[in-house]
Amino acid sequence: MQGGGSCMDPVAVLKRHWGYDGFRPLQRDIVDSVLSGHDTLGLMPTGGGKSITFQVPAMMLDGVTIVVTPLISLMKDQVDNLRRRRIKAVFIHSGMNMRERNTVREKLFNGGAKFLYISPERLRNDNFINELRRLTVNLIVVDEAHCISQWGYDFRPAYLNIKRLRKEKPGVPVLALTATATPAVASDICRQLEMTEPHVHRMSFSRDNINYIVRAAETKIHEVFHILSRTTGTAIVYVRSRRRTREIAEYLESTGISSAGYHAGLSYELKEERQNAWKEGAIRVIVATNAFGMGIDKPDVRVVIHYDLPPSLEEYYQEAGRAGRDGLTSYAVLLTSKTDRGVMRRRVTEAFPEREMIRKVYERVCNNLNIAVGEGYDTLKEFDIEKFCDTFGYQERQCRSALHLLGQAGYLEYLEETERASRVKITCQREDLYSLHGLSQDADTVLTMLLRGYTGLFSDYVVINESTIARAMQTAERKVYEALLELARMKVLNYMPRSRAPLMYIPTSREETKYVIIGKSIYEDRKKILSDRVEAMLDYAFNPHICRENRMLEYFGEQRECKCGRCDVCRSNKKKTNGQKGAQTLLPKVLDYLKSHPQGVDIRIMERDLGGGANDMAEVMSYLHSERYIRIDANRVLIINN
Repeated sequence: MQGGGSCMDPVAVLKRHWGYDGFRPLQRDIVDSVLSGHDTLGLMPTGGGKSITFQVPAMMLDGVTIVVTPLISLMKDQVDNLRRRRIKAVFIHSGMNMRERNTVREKLFNGGAKFLYISPERLRNDNFINELRRLTVNLIVVDEAHCISQWGYDFRPAYLNIKRLRKEKPGVPVLALTATATPAVASDICRQLEMTEPHVHRMSFSRDNINYIVRAAETKIHEVFHILSRTTGTAIVYVRSRRRTREIAEYLESTGISSAGYHAGLSYELKEERQNAWKEGAIRVIVATNAFGMGIDKPDVRVVIHYDLPPSLEEYYQEAGRAGRDGLTSYAVLLTSKTDRGVMRRRVTEAFPEREMIRKVYERVCNNLNIAVGEGYDTLKEFDIEKFCDTFGYQERQCRSALHLLGQAGYLEYLEETERASRVKITCQREDLYSLHGLSQDADTVLTMLLRGYTGLFSDYVVINESTIARAMQTAERKVYEALLELARMKVLNYMPRSRAPLMYIPTSREETKYVIIGKSIYEDRKKILSDRVEAMLDYAFNPHICRENRMLEYFGEQRECKCGRCDVCRSNKKKTNGQKGAQTLLPKVLDYLKSHPQGVDIRIMERDLGGGANDMAEVMSYLHSERYIRIDANRVLIINN
């Protein structure tokens, strides 16, 4: 089912593998640019169908397409989706062990992969680069390309290693894709990737079906209920803390709105269970941190609520853009409170602890992992951040900030997104299974269930679920676990039990603490960039005079003459304009009425007689009073001034 031969028609490939009759706007332009061998930058909003722009041409070209992407979860989702379409795809990331990497290498060099997804950190590894020299590569794709720019909101130094890939494969075109890039970031992406006469294809950041609303709320949790009780359809509520996901989900459940919390700390099975229930409509609302959403294609999300302000407009645009991918009317609501300005500005300070503290964290992490000075190159070890903070008396947020900056400087990388489900690969020959002796009854039954319930076990590691197998066997999960260990001891299979432990990756040998340098570009420059982003976010949230969508478009370098007409600012202005028209119509009637009552009249009687709206009447009275045409006594009697 693999592609090959560029004489094929892109639409035919799209139809054959994805079932679509045609491309979305801009997709075909990018596909044609790639097939023509041009370096290309694609700026496409969330939900614009970025993956199609490289997957279609990759199927038409000989060789392997390398896709660099920062998120392990996104990498896995895309590979799984391709495999479901019977397209051969593999991935390599820092959280994999040596056996898994060797399996991928075998596939790559034996024609068993059309796509290779990698994390940018792999490009630091000299052995990996040497192996890539043997590989025929047809396209290099840089997903989430804003990560390569120091001006980007999620700059990752490891992305700079992509230049090594360009040097090894100089004739191979590069396609960079991102949903959020200001003009400065777009220009920097092309420069950092050393693009030659790049073809830049930009889709408007405007989403005509999304109504952007900012709403001040004294009690945000009640406002969430208020919004959801007056809207229909699936919803996402984004928060900034794991604790809040649970609190809000439980509150909504108590009001009769089906909800579930979602964050990176949940088990693999629970995340899968809740995500699938939400996607299938069994749960209406998912209350989540920003760990939720990447790679999840649910078109009918009607409402996205941000309980807390995101740190940048880039992140807000991406998350709000998960609403209304089906093109129908949807709402992106940002809740604000009086304390939000102070909270946002404190985040900037918290994100940049003192340099001495950062160096101390580096020293203690290395000591904690038993890595001596000069050792540790390309080391991957489990790392318990909570235990580490308890041991050394750090606040977890402060420690995470220090680790992030050490990652930016290239000293280490904290891999929290390393939830690893249980995996199995059968290592014996298929015919050997018929001559196995000495297996316990449980082991024999588990092996039979694996062979019946899972495919691809002989060629790759396959994710399994012990609890599902246990339910089918009507036995305890512990017995399934012991049976799998028995099969591993008998060398029937390799079994890697589920692991939730985050990892620490040390890309270079340990430095002496005094030589750990957190430079100006990592510290002062990034602090200024973060501060500017925070101020732009605050301006969007608290400026009641500029159309919300226009403010966002301006940030991304788009200018639009007309206002959106849908956001809360535009709606408020529309009401004021309509009110002014009503007051203008009412003014001559009031003047005539007052002239016919020279001795004065009770304002309530006049309102009853004229039948004007209360707001319109108040505006007319305010105008006449400011012009000193009337005065109002203590009994609310209107009297014309002489």
